[in-house]
Amino acid sequence: MQTVETSNDPAKNSLIEVLNESPGLQPFIQGKDSLRIQIVYTKIDRDGKNQPHFTDYHFNVDPDSYFYPASTVKMPVAFLALEKLNALRGKGIDRNSIMVTDSSFNGEEVAYTLPSAKDSKASIAHYIKQIFLVSDNDAFNRLYEFLGQEYIYDQLRKKGLNNSVIRHRLAIIRSAEQNRHTNPVSFYDTAGNVLYDQEAQMSNAVFPQFNDKLGRGYYSGNKLIDQPFDFSLKNHISLTDLHQVMKAMIFPGAMNKDQRFDISEEDRSFVLRYMSSFPRESKYPYYDTNEHPDDYAKFLGRQILPNPNIRIFSKSGWAYGFLTDVAYVIDIENKVEFMLSATILCNSDGIFNDDRYDFEKTGYPFMQELGKAVYQYELKRQRKHQPDLSAFKFDYTREW
Repeated sequence: MQTVETSNDPAKNSLIEVLNESPGLQPFIQGKDSLRIQIVYTKIDRDGKNQPHFTDYHFNVDPDSYFYPASTVKMPVAFLALEKLNALRGKGIDRNSIMVTDSSFNGEEVAYTLPSAKDSKASIAHYIKQIFLVSDNDAFNRLYEFLGQEYIYDQLRKKGLNNSVIRHRLAIIRSAEQNRHTNPVSFYDTAGNVLYDQEAQMSNAVFPQFNDKLGRGYYSGNKLIDQPFDFSLKNHISLTDLHQVMKAMIFPGAMNKDQRFDISEEDRSFVLRYMSSFPRESKYPYYDTNEHPDDYAKFLGRQILPNPNIRIFSKSGWAYGFLTDVAYVIDIENKVEFMLSATILCNSDGIFNDDRYDFEKTGYPFMQELGKAVYQYELKRQRKHQPDLSAFKFDYTREW
């Protein structure tokens, strides 16, 4: 495990320096509490053997300050799906095995075929592509069902992610009981032979009790309810936990063994390729560039993309007025690398569930200013040893 330092001393905090020297960020920083801004920045320095050493900087970070994680929960679930596949490798299945999702409980959806996949055959690999290319909700739900609610919770705890509770599907309304039940799943080879059958599961997970009520009102149907919106039974994950998940995939050798995801190097390369891909660089699934430009869902990169030398390995999420992005940024030509995670609430009227949020006015400008400011700081920063980033260069013309 490599050196990790944490600096909370403002006089030694490079993140504070970046924020103070960026005029475009000042309105956001001054309103940090009402906007519920949190930022984690990791400075990466290489030694003579190209081993990374980290210094973590925090701004306004509080694991008890709730934000709705939205699609960022897809990242650890995707990694856990590959880890579970690795544990089942003796069954003859891998990420490309044909996957069929059936149903056995009220409210469950089936997935026998997948039109966006090659030959319309669903697989773990295809769902992971959809998650990182365009943040597909249905793809997440299929992986959630493959893993099961209790398995997800237990595995996150084993990795020390103690501020993480992923307890429900996304973009569909299901009761707490329905989310405890997950579908039967089967895997097949290309000849149609069953490789593995997983029965339906029912979670017995006991979650921590939360009391997260925000805002001054919310809509239930067409009716405005004049009381705070209750997030207590929603997904929870702290920004530091998300940052750790990203670091564990990018730099597994820098983490304790129990913090890593136990996957093959081939699966790790696959997931890194699609975490850093642009939607146009995928054939299956195919995405139109007008609907999904290069900076789609890469909010911290909107001031530094497009650039042929820059790649951003990231997972973002946006819902209920919360905007969050977790990223590892590299510039191959200028030998720059850093990690940056941030979240902000874009809901100036304090009303939730009304689909009237300030993403355009507040969220996107904050993210792009922050990403640009840290990138510019890193461009100027002196390094004793320049990083060798060749391990993060991929052939984006090849379909995996």
